[in-house]
Amino acid sequence: MEQYFDPKLKIFALNSNLPLAKKIADTVGVELGKLSVDRFSDGEIRINIEESIRGDNVYVIQSTSAPVNDNLMELLIMIDALRRASANTINVVIPYYGYARQDRKARSREPITAKLVANMLEKAGATRIVALDLHAAQIQGFFDIPLDHLMGAPLLADYFINHGIADNAVVVSPDHGGVTRARALAEFLKAPIAIIDKRRPKANVAEVMNIIGNVAGKRCILIDDMIDTAGTITLGSQALIDAGATEVYASCTHPVLSDPAIELLEQSPIKQVVVTDSINLPVEKRIDKLVQVSVGPLMGAAIKRINENRPVSPLFKNRFRADEAL
Repeated sequence: MEQYFDPKLKIFALNSNLPLAKKIADTVGVELGKLSVDRFSDGEIRINIEESIRGDNVYVIQSTSAPVNDNLMELLIMIDALRRASANTINVVIPYYGYARQDRKARSREPITAKLVANMLEKAGATRIVALDLHAAQIQGFFDIPLDHLMGAPLLADYFINHGIADNAVVVSPDHGGVTRARALAEFLKAPIAIIDKRRPKANVAEVMNIIGNVAGKRCILIDDMIDTAGTITLGSQALIDAGATEVYASCTHPVLSDPAIELLEQSPIKQVVVTDSINLPVEKRIDKLVQVSVGPLMGAAIKRINENRPVSPLFKNRFRADEAL
């Protein structure tokens, strides 16, 4: 690890994704800050920052993935501790933003929980948010503090190109809402796009209707922001094979992989599932089909650029190469 000489930059990691936090710190060139996170006998979270951070620019890394409420509360308590310890800036790095799917009122008397989470982070004392592939881009507007929105597409594109998967490929959006994301990946791969038109009768159940675009004789790359139960992706993959696709790959930034995702993916015609490490996966979810691409270098490069008041936009305008991004 090449040392980064800025004594005012501190990076702390909470418990949701320690392996990713270590990769981010290694990219920046600093050691992770010292802190302890434990619990009282009744389950309440207790945090102690074990070094001075007075006047420092602090970056705290925490995905609010499952168990989402525990990880979110841990993050809020950490922000409060940093504020009370006189940190100069509190930059919250959230590789996976939980509750992002509750971004609007789809029915009467529903909450907008993504906005509630934004309010809590700001009220606790966060001064900047660094997020990765938010489920809905409008969540950026839920914050009244600066938010840097990083994209996973440049990383995924680099993987597909380096492994020859981009040849004779078509990028497929699993629904109409994901067309912008599919187009972004397609531009990197210089490939056309297709869309799966589906009807969703109820939550987590998707029924494929038809495919818009030509996939016959093509290698199809499905792209989504997350794979949760994998129902949409696996049904879509079978529809693509039925329409004449030669191979189907699936990709996403956030591998939520709730039950029965692993079983469905293993039984599906999908050849490979390419995801990032925004969520730390337990061993039982790391099946042979699953390939993880690390977002550590991307997020580390973003932290260095933010700390040096340099633009972050070059990190998602081109295919991401860590050595060129710093």
